[in-house]
Amino acid sequence: MTESEVLETLARVGALVTGDHIIYTSGRHGSSYVNKDALYPHTAATSAVCAQIAQHFALSSIETVAGPTVGGVIMAQWTAHHLGAILNQEIMAVYAEEEQTEMGKGRTFRRGYNALVAGRLVLVVEDILTTGGSARTVVEAVERAGGTVVGVAALCNRGGVTADMLGAPELYCLARVPLESWSAAECPLCATGVPVNTRLGKGATFVTMRNVP
Repeated sequence: MTESEVLETLARVGALVTGDHIIYTSGRHGSSYVNKDALYPHTAATSAVCAQIAQHFALSSIETVAGPTVGGVIMAQWTAHHLGAILNQEIMAVYAEEEQTEMGKGRTFRRGYNALVAGRLVLVVEDILTTGGSARTVVEAVERAGGTVVGVAALCNRGGVTADMLGAPELYCLARVPLESWSAAECPLCATGVPVNTRLGKGATFVTMRNVP
């Protein structure tokens, strides 16, 4: 799949929203949004994008695919499935769960998954990269568990994230959607009266708070 085909797939299932007025989790405003949750119910589309990731890393001798909870769980399953089909061998799929540490939020492998990471070559997968924070915590969890990260793959890079930012030797992204955003005070969409999308992001909360006397 080319990048344009990936974007077409996302648009077809309603996962790519453009030309709108979105309130992001950060509180900033923007005109585009990648709604990963709209992709996952479409198993054929999800399978297709993960097959592309598997094809890219087919020669990297990957033994385990790891993702962060929650969306990364689905990405890891499908990518491992397609890698296994390509290599004609079983590739494990695991996920790292959030944990609170002295340094703040991180991730760790529970449920015996450490044993499926230790001493293995691991591909980390993520759906949307904005700051890269979640993917970075999975990379760190793999390293703590004794695995070796081969690379990080993502469905969409929204924030111009690089491999160096993730501490990974390679970053492969199927698509890039630039993160155009403004503060509420500087938002040109607000200035021109474009209605806020209350179905996605934090739009409903923003509208409610704005209407509070």
